[in-house]
Parts: sequence; C-alpha cells; structure tokens
Amino acid sequence: MNIVFMGTPDFSVPCLKALVESNHVVQAVFTQPDKPRGRGNKLIPTPIKKYALEYNIPVYQPSSLRKGDDAKTSLDVLQGLNPDLIVVVAYGQILPKTILELPKHRCINIHASLLPKYRGAGPIQRCILDGETLTGVTSMYMEEGLDTGDMLIKEEITIGKDMIADELHDALSEMGARVLLQTIQAIEDGTLIRTPQDDSKSTYAKMITKDMSHLDFSKSAQEVHNTIRGITGFTSLNGKRLKVFRSKILDISSNEPCGTIIDTNKFIVVCGDGGCIQFDEIQLEGSKRMETSTFLRGKKIDKTTLGE
Repeated sequence: MNIVFMGTPDFSVPCLKALVESNHVVQAVFTQPDKPRGRGNKLIPTPIKKYALEYNIPVYQPSSLRKGDDAKTSLDVLQGLNPDLIVVVAYGQILPKTILELPKHRCINIHASLLPKYRGAGPIQRCILDGETLTGVTSMYMEEGLDTGDMLIKEEITIGKDMIADELHDALSEMGARVLLQTIQAIEDGTLIRTPQDDSKSTYAKMITKDMSHLDFSKSAQEVHNTIRGITGFTSLNGKRLKVFRSKILDISSNEPCGTIIDTNKFIVVCGDGGCIQFDEIQLEGSKRMETSTFLRGKKIDKTTLGE
C-alpha cells in the first residue's frame, strides 16, 4: 500500500518506523515546520523529519494545510502522489475535507486514548491528572471534527499507581505502532469494523499549560501525586524553585499544615487531606535532576513549609 505519513513529535516515530520496516511504501512525510530552540535560536527539525531523512523519504513542512499558498502546494503534492492511505499520528494540524477524502482508503489517525474519552491534544497527561487506571490507543477514520471519526481498533494498558507521563507516553507510542499495522492489515483484508463514537460519553483533553504544574498542597495527596506524575510538579524550597518528577503516596497521615515537610530524612510532605507523599526524584534550582536520596546526602533540609 502507498502511504503518506503525517506526524511531528517523538510519539509518532514508532508508527513511521513500523511502516518503513513493513512491506508498505512511505511515499512522503508531512511534519510541522522546524522551530528555533536554544540560546542561538537554531532551527531544530522535528523527530519525524529526522527519521524520514535517514531513510531518504521526501519531507514536506507546510505552515498550514487549510489556507494560503502552502495549503495549495500541499494539495497539489498529495494529488500527485495519489496515496492509497494517509496515516496521521500527532501531526498538530487539522486536515481539510479535500485531503480527508483524497486517498482511496481515506485518512486514519492513531490517538493515545480510549475514545471517545480524552479527545484532543493532551490525552496522556490528562488521564494521569484525572487518576485514570486504564487507557490505551485507538485507531480511527478521520472526519472534520476533532477526534470524532469512527473507531477501528483499540488496545488497552493499565496505568500503574506511580507511573509517570513519560513512561506512559513511551508505552502508548509503541502500542500505537502495533495498532496501526493491525488496522492497515484489516483494511487490506476487508475485515475492518467501524464503530461510531458515542458523543455523549466523550471528554476533551485540553492543552497542558505550565501553570498547571504548580503544586497546591491544600489539595489531596492523590491530586498532588497525580500532578507530579502527569506533568511534573513544581514548588519552592527556601526561595528556590523545586521540580518534582516522581513521588509516592504513603500510608500515613498528619495534622501538620499542608505543605509542611514532616520528615526531612525522606522528604515527606503533608497534603490538604492529611495524606502524605514522599518525593522520590527532584531538581532544585541550580542543581541537577537526581533521586531524592542522593540529594539529601548532599544537602540537609529543615522542617519547613514548601511554597513559602
């Protein structure tokens, strides 16, 4: 099958890799424009572009597929390629109807949630923030709405109680590659089953913003723990910014004010419901990211209140 692939971040790479290593032909890759990064504002290619160039796959980086000269040029390119299928994985642009209807087998998307839950841009982080214990990957036919198309194949994964977003991201990206190949095989075999989404059961995973990482210790221990797991938490310790990458909930409680470090040898903090969490991996402003046990061997902390 002749396929055009559209994707941008690391999450998309296993899917493209699976296609390259299959008996299908990847005619071209569409990805977001390079963005300036670092002190020198050097243009950095997307992970998908890097991978595609390694395999001499033509790369297109339109600023928009819906308007302007880039949109017209992109449509001309796609019409010239005449792909059997377009595969979209975390591309970051909305496809117009002219492209959605162009391929013989239309466009399919690999989405990192069990649709219709967590449609939108941040499903991996959102499901952890919400304390979900189950998620997965869904392949779907694309429509003009946001993640509203008919569902095709799903695969599930259990979210561990201390699993962080990076770990879930990696597991789901590999799962996405498997689901993609299964979906394409079912298309070729004529065995694909389409299941319409129940819009009444849909939820939306809005974009994650930096301010959401602020740790509010007046919340329950579970909520604070979920923030750390989902988007990396931050607070301040003696006037310095403290990032928290990993934590765990302890089976203890305290009547101390929320945000108080009640055990300076293990960095245990009390939360608003009296529950306590232990920081397991942190980074203090001016220092490297490290396990808390390593941090505490080199720095003594006082019984203080975080964020003050």
